[in-house]
Amino acid sequence: MFLPFFVICTAWSVKAEVPQERNIKAAFIAKFIGYIDFPAVEVGSAETPLVIGVLGADDVANDLTRQVSGRSINGRIVTVRTLGPREKLDGLNILFIGVAESDSAERPLRNAASLGILTITEFDSGMRLGSVINFRMVDDRVRFEVSLPAADKAGLKLSSRLLSVAYLVQKATP
Repeated sequence: MFLPFFVICTAWSVKAEVPQERNIKAAFIAKFIGYIDFPAVEVGSAETPLVIGVLGADDVANDLTRQVSGRSINGRIVTVRTLGPREKLDGLNILFIGVAESDSAERPLRNAASLGILTITEFDSGMRLGSVINFRMVDDRVRFEVSLPAADKAGLKLSSRLLSVAYLVQKATP
């Protein structure tokens, strides 16, 4: 369904152009929704939107808002909410934490996991701090890595199609 998009994006060269990099990250976030089973979300329940919260990356929030405006994914309207540093995460399905909040990301990542929220980050310590998905630049391309233990902790089920195009999949340690 969305697989060709991921294949194209994982091979897309961004040559460190920040606006294009942000746009690609926003596109990935919008597409991730179709590959995640959220614990407390009814598929096709259009009355309650899927809410993406963005912390520390207003430019990503703006791109994401443009990309999902007027669209529904899996039968649900998608909305984007820009968050302040201490704002509550209630009502979110996805939380993106930008590099500007990397020093204070541990607490919202922990809270999001307890609420069943898909967390996405873009900094080196993202996976170590408990993010489910983390963006990284590899050979001048936007790629993403996935933590299965973090997904399990949040009660999220990730599609094998998503995992097959991830740069790295962190599996549970024995």
